Amino acid sequence: MRFVNRKHELAQLNAWWTGPHAGPAIVWGRRRVGKTLLVSKFGRDLPMVMYTATGQAERGELTAFSREVQRAGMSGVRDLVGRPFHDWDDALEHLATVSADSPTLLVLDEFPELLKATPHLDNLLRAFLERTKTTSRLRILLCGSAVRAMQELQAERSALYGRFTLRLHVRPFEPWEAAEMLPTVAPHDLALIYGLVGGMPLYLSWWDGDATLTENLSRLIATPSAPLLTEGELVMATELESQELPSSALHAIAAGRTRYGEIQDWMRANPTRTLDRLVSLGIIERTVPVTEKEDLTRRRVYTITDNFLAFYLRVVAQYRTEIERGLGASILPVLVESLDDFMGDRWEDIVTRHVRRLATDSVIGPDIVAVGRWWNKTSSVEIDIVALSGRDRRVSLCGEVKWRSVIDDPRILRGLQRKAAEIAGDHAVTYLLAARDRVDTDNEGVLVVTAEDVFARELRQS
Repeated sequence: MRFVNRKHELAQLNAWWTGPHAGPAIVWGRRRVGKTLLVSKFGRDLPMVMYTATGQAERGELTAFSREVQRAGMSGVRDLVGRPFHDWDDALEHLATVSADSPTLLVLDEFPELLKATPHLDNLLRAFLERTKTTSRLRILLCGSAVRAMQELQAERSALYGRFTLRLHVRPFEPWEAAEMLPTVAPHDLALIYGLVGGMPLYLSWWDGDATLTENLSRLIATPSAPLLTEGELVMATELESQELPSSALHAIAAGRTRYGEIQDWMRANPTRTLDRLVSLGIIERTVPVTEKEDLTRRRVYTITDNFLAFYLRVVAQYRTEIERGLGASILPVLVESLDDFMGDRWEDIVTRHVRRLATDSVIGPDIVAVGRWWNKTSSVEIDIVALSGRDRRVSLCGEVKWRSVIDDPRILRGLQRKAAEIAGDHAVTYLLAARDRVDTDNEGVLVVTAEDVFARELRQS
């Protein structure tokens, strides 16, 4: 997979490496997000031992780790193939000794797997860090995909609590970052691709920018054992700690049951803990009207944050069995016809991310404090994007997002203005209209957003 972007993450890792504090670093994020590639890129020119846990028992892990140390040229006078480390204390002390004269990077990838094999390894690390904090030049970086386990390593009850000098959560690419993975693809098409597979670098690398949409979907989904067809079930199996309740909650949300009561009726169980867990894992998002505070309102809706998982559960999963039986070619046109229905809220999210980017760069005002959706108590009036400004959280922007190529109907702007009047009152408001290719309007005060704006590497000032 080609490495692109991650400039911010690399800067943080370099600052940790060159900084005066010798505490360990922890890097975590979901599978397929590119953590290992990021760390490999960072340590490419450093003296480094990088070991990925293999899921073996402790003796097997130590034997494999010993070989990796030998391969990295850090065995010293010891034959680590013939005499592997007999425990992790032995391994850490050895690396501390060979790195006495110059800093050495030790990366333990998929660290939760090592903890399964050696449950007290975090305590061993804490003791090692304590006794060598003024003498060792070994810099330890823990990396992992088991998000909940990596979060627990940082919790107050953990043996390593308070030890990490760097805590880096690697997230999927934003739309404009994802564009670097497919540099030859037009923005119009990038919007659809991002809506289907999201910002996971591996999924983006699977997409052939020189092939058509139908050709890509045929290869990636509509053939038996296709990469994205099997990936959906793999994500469900590996990201969720308990299959039954989280899976049921996700299927409910994908089916449009986005409110608490609707999810409860679907699951026939209390969903509170399940929903909280899925939110903490970053798989779903709990949303309230942007003008309200989450702890003070019950008007909450839940959405699946991962575009690919939403696409898989809402569109692909219902055809999975028949695709595996060989009906993919005849199902493919049905999949393609379903995309416009699926892409509405995904495009809305893409544009919302762009608006947050505009706010961060002060393009739409220097004091934006919140960006999100708004709806009234009866849900009879909804505004796709609302921005709030200042300490008084006044409404400063209202936006309408359409998953269509062109917006050329003035009634859309008039409808947005009527809806905005419900929450903006007499305040001056910027109106935003978003379409994939073009927005035709005679109103010079309207902020126009297209896919070309969203996927541009550099923001265009207006």
